Amino acid sequence: MVVQWSPTIGAAWQWQLTGKLDRSVNVPVYDVDGFAVSALEVADLHAAHRHVICYLSVGAWENWRPDAANFPTSVLGKDNGWPGERWLDIRRLDILGPLIAKRMEMCRAKGFDAVEPDNVDGFENDTGFPLTASHQLAFNRLVASLAHSRGLKVALKNDLSQVPDLVESFDFAVNEQCMEFGECDELLPFLRAGKAVLHVEYNQAPSTFCPNVPRGFSSMRKHLNLDTWRQPCP
Repeated sequence: MVVQWSPTIGAAWQWQLTGKLDRSVNVPVYDVDGFAVSALEVADLHAAHRHVICYLSVGAWENWRPDAANFPTSVLGKDNGWPGERWLDIRRLDILGPLIAKRMEMCRAKGFDAVEPDNVDGFENDTGFPLTASHQLAFNRLVASLAHSRGLKVALKNDLSQVPDLVESFDFAVNEQCMEFGECDELLPFLRAGKAVLHVEYNQAPSTFCPNVPRGFSSMRKHLNLDTWRQPCP
């Protein structure tokens, strides 16, 4: 299947994962919850000339998702710091691959253009499993392949230490707080490859970070709960 679309460098975007979907934001790219947003809402965004990214958690289990019971307890690790979420044993590609594939298929069936797979840096966290960088690379490449095989572009979410190894496998990046933590230069390989970086800060005002963010980033400030509110860089 031909992969059709990817966000362009510098494109304005909206990232909303909580609350009733606000379709009125005048930007070309929306990133929204893949389970919560319906095919009709995706179609409405397309009719308004928006492209739509499907947010999914792939490296952590969320106890409220409709397919949560399909994840065996053997792959559930430690709490990842968010209510109802636990890290997954990404070594078990045999178990997680088919489950993630079904989620990717849901995104495709709803008409999404791309996928934002979250929690793809478990090897750098206390997951309860002895994960290595090699385990993470294999898992992340599988996730990218599952998206591409369904005609979906795919974002690398954070996982900055592995950008040099993964920039060829992913179509764009989504990043949180690289200005606050002094990490934005680690995303420059995406820009050099002609790929967008969609970036948010939570704790700094746009007047503080926007003048210093790398040229070409699609940057804005958001609330941590990713509701409708946004403050884009000028």
